[in-house]
Amino acid sequence: MVRGPLLLMAGIGLFGLLDANSKLLAGDFPAAQAIFLRHATLLALLFLLRGTFGWPGEPLATQHVRLHALRAVSMLTAGLTFYIAVRYLTLADAYLIFFTAPFMTLVLAGIFLKERVPRAAWLWSGGGVGGVMIALAPKLGEGGSLLGFACALLGTVAYAVNITINRGLRGEPGIGRLVFYPALFGVLATGPFTFLLWVEPSAVEWAQLLLNGVLAGGATILLALAFRHGTPARLAPFEFIALPLSVTLDRLFFGNRPGIEVLIGGVVVVLACVMSERAVRRRH
Repeated sequence: MVRGPLLLMAGIGLFGLLDANSKLLAGDFPAAQAIFLRHATLLALLFLLRGTFGWPGEPLATQHVRLHALRAVSMLTAGLTFYIAVRYLTLADAYLIFFTAPFMTLVLAGIFLKERVPRAAWLWSGGGVGGVMIALAPKLGEGGSLLGFACALLGTVAYAVNITINRGLRGEPGIGRLVFYPALFGVLATGPFTFLLWVEPSAVEWAQLLLNGVLAGGATILLALAFRHGTPARLAPFEFIALPLSVTLDRLFFGNRPGIEVLIGGVVVVLACVMSERAVRRRH
């Protein structure tokens, strides 16, 4: 089945655009304000679609309160920390940390979802992490932002938790709940800080801040749907599509060219991605 990988890569693509747009905003707006408006836009779109088209029309009540609560916390953590990370790092540097997510997802899926992961997939994912370190070591040696890297790492852990929970909620009908609970929690958690730290946006900046909500909503839905068509072990390697995406966006929007270490590390990562996916496919 190719549906799961295609949905996942489309979702990663929207997240890449979201992070590029966030980097454009991060120097002028506090994280709380940007994330508050992102989630407020999500809520508004959800109820606009339900009221106008009756979609998604399923009830918002759920029997999986704990899973939705943990997912909401992990999504908010990922959003806040990545917003801060891209303020201090290039997109490529931030995504170097993100490329450890497939390995984290395999670990979480094995522990909490009891999904059997082939030994070869573990080894190749470890090779992917090695590729990340090849690219990352010079950055750390040159005195790169420790705060930026720390935020990117925390955001990656939170993202891996979210991806694992998505698989755990695969039996939940519809997608309304998958948008509603994290959006509501995000608004409530960041609202007080937003009004304390408010920075008045221009018309163009308003459009950018609201666009973040649209991109986040689309990415959230695509990722949730992807993990209804494949296991974390099957889909995790495809998250490495973020490598060429981050390099391209860095070049287009910010004029940043990747160093040779990024390209070498990227080749290792892509090879590990392909081989890990093959190992999982053979298992099934």
